Amino acid sequence: MADWSAKQYLKFEDQRTRPARDLAAQVPLASARKVFDLGCGPGNSTQLLTERFPDADVIGLDSSPDMLRQARERLPACEFVQADLTAWSAPADAELLYSNATFQWVPDHLAVMLRLLESLKPGGVLAVQMPDNLDEPSHVWMRELAHEEPWSKLLPKNPRDRAVLPSVQEYYNALKPHCSQLEIWHTFYQHALDGPEAIVEWVKGTGLRPFIDPLPPEHRESFLRAYTARIAAAYPAQCDGKVLLRFPRLFIVACR
Repeated sequence: MADWSAKQYLKFEDQRTRPARDLAAQVPLASARKVFDLGCGPGNSTQLLTERFPDADVIGLDSSPDMLRQARERLPACEFVQADLTAWSAPADAELLYSNATFQWVPDHLAVMLRLLESLKPGGVLAVQMPDNLDEPSHVWMRELAHEEPWSKLLPKNPRDRAVLPSVQEYYNALKPHCSQLEIWHTFYQHALDGPEAIVEWVKGTGLRPFIDPLPPEHRESFLRAYTARIAAAYPAQCDGKVLLRFPRLFIVACR
């Protein structure tokens, strides 16, 4: 895929930041000296962490040059590092490893999370939020259309934006033996957007990318037209003309 687009991602900054804010509020630390934002994106989550822990060194990590460029412009006083979480290791003085909507993109992410959790000193916290919406119409229709012509001939055999998350039980059984405290929960957000086109713009910044990035421009446009029509049927207008994008998210807060 092409690099992430910070501009596209930030079209819905307020809604995208809401779960990041909810995750930060549940971190059971009164203060911290060294905080890492894993998958910091354009810095909206990093800014939350600087406000939540004003005395901490907050360091953002991301694999995307465009996201890091935007993050550095937003928070010039913070340090931002390009890194791959599958290979990155936390330093010994890390107290909080925080990650909003990133680990779902990381291959074998539960093993990576477990490795990072085990590296923390007692009292350290791993706090993670991940979308759990692959069964929502917004994502089902991506996969359905990818099997239709002419796009099926132009896309990988089974394009997916990411793998299905493990069950809550798998997360619990893998992480709990290494925790003093573990909290896992789902939250279902209902984002009121301006119409089906707004839903399409939302997923163009994330989940739709593996389906449209490989397509030539003319086929990309036809895919988006067909996808928008399916989305319009799946998300009817409400009393005020807006549509409700239901968005399940999984939260994990693990204390070493």
